[in-house]
Formats: sequence, structure tokens, C-alpha cells
Amino acid sequence: MAYRNKLESKIARKVTKAMSVFDLVEDGDRIMVGLSGGKDSWALMQVLDVLRRRAPVEFSLVAVNVDSGYAEYKHQEISRACEARGWEYRIEHTQIGEIMDDVLAPDATPCSLCAKLRRGVLYRVATDIGATKIALGHHADDFLETLLLNLFFAGSLKAMPAKLVSNDRRHVVIRPLVYVSEDEARVYTRESELPVIGCCCPVCGDLSLKRQRLKRLLLDFESEHPGVKQSMLKALGNVAPRHLLDTRLNPPSDLRAEVAAAIMETDAPLLSPAS
Repeated sequence: MAYRNKLESKIARKVTKAMSVFDLVEDGDRIMVGLSGGKDSWALMQVLDVLRRRAPVEFSLVAVNVDSGYAEYKHQEISRACEARGWEYRIEHTQIGEIMDDVLAPDATPCSLCAKLRRGVLYRVATDIGATKIALGHHADDFLETLLLNLFFAGSLKAMPAKLVSNDRRHVVIRPLVYVSEDEARVYTRESELPVIGCCCPVCGDLSLKRQRLKRLLLDFESEHPGVKQSMLKALGNVAPRHLLDTRLNPPSDLRAEVAAAIMETDAPLLSPAS
């Protein structure tokens, strides 16, 4: 099966690299793709379906859409698109929107709670359908934005892993688009003629949100210094723990022991005696 165009070939190579580097897919996997209807999840579903037909290992796909319960949400278009391509799919209807309205303060940002509730639904459905992996459509820009969010606002130096085992060890979450840019996902979804469906959340696309502001910041840096985002992504895989301040990585007692060992091994004193 030949790739349809150069972009599909490029994205497939990047996803194949992620699969190899992070051991994302194994023979016999049943991969559940979290299909929100946004450009990223459509791109993920499309490229995984292409690779499924070419990969040396056998794996199957099932798209799962979590409907948050907003009346305007066009889940029928997701159903039609999946049926037209012969993709197995499931629409899971929920009342997540109502739950958030009930428990959140009027001025609170719902994104974190919404993500947690949706993740819980995906875990439950994965068990129901016997999925061995849960694939999410986070792309390279998401990794970088999460890194900056944690750095600037949470006092933590972390992004998100390409492969994650849930706390109860029952689920494995994979992010095959880790090397794919947001622009590539956007164009690929458009060229694949897949319908981008808005989530209907009242704050979706709110430019005042921290993530949106950091997205603009990264775009500005990239326009001024082309390649800066690629450098940041490379940095996530090129960590120098000895140059950080986390004493869990560099216990002071270990450093003292290293200095003492270095002194014992050298024949000359580290400091010259006073004259």
C-alpha cells in the first residue's frame, strides 16, 4: 500500500520512529484511539490505520469518542466518517458537561477536571472492549506547551511521556504523534477530508487560557528563531540530571562520596599547600 502523498509519508515515518523508540505497539495489540473529533485525533486515527496495513506486526484499531453531553455536539458526523472508512468505533455518551457545571466555581477553568473525567471514561471503555493500549492524539507542540505550563506555573520540570502505565497498572497510554507538529496534523486532517468537530465546551479556544498564551509564545519564538521548537523537543530526550537542583537525582551524600573517592584516587593533592 503506497502512501497517498509526501505529508502522509513524512508523518508515517515520524510515528514509526516513535513506535520504535518508545516501544508503543506490540504484535496482537488492540489499540483504542481517543477520537475527540479534533484535528489531532483524526490525524492519529488516519495514520495508524495506514500503518496498520503496512506494519510488520499485527494490531487492530477501535475509535472511541467521549460525548460530553453538549446538545450542539455533532457526534453523528464522527459516526459517518468512521463508517465511510470502515473503522470500528464507539460513541460513549456522558454528562460530563453537566457535572462540571455543578461542581466548578463560575470563574474556574474546567480543562483539568474535564480531562480527568474523560480519561476515566476512556479507562472504563478500554476495559469493556478489551483494549491493550489507549492512543491519544497529543502532538509535539502539546509536549512543549505542557513543559512550559509546568515550568512557569507548577514549579515542576516535566512534560508528558510517550508511553504511560496507569497508576493501577491496568492501562497503557501511548502518544504516537510525539514527533509530529501541530501544523502537520492540521494539514494532514484537512487533506484526508476528515470532519473537524468542535467540542462545544464554552471555553474551547479561549485565548486568555495559559496554554493558548504559551502556544502564541512558542509561535513567536519559532518565527524569530526557526528550529527552536525542534530543539526543545530534542531537549526532552537529552536530560542532564547532574545539572539540575533536584536532590532526589543528586543526593548531597552521593556527591560527597564522589568527591572523597576522587581525592583518594589521585596522587596529587587537589589543593596546593600554602607556601
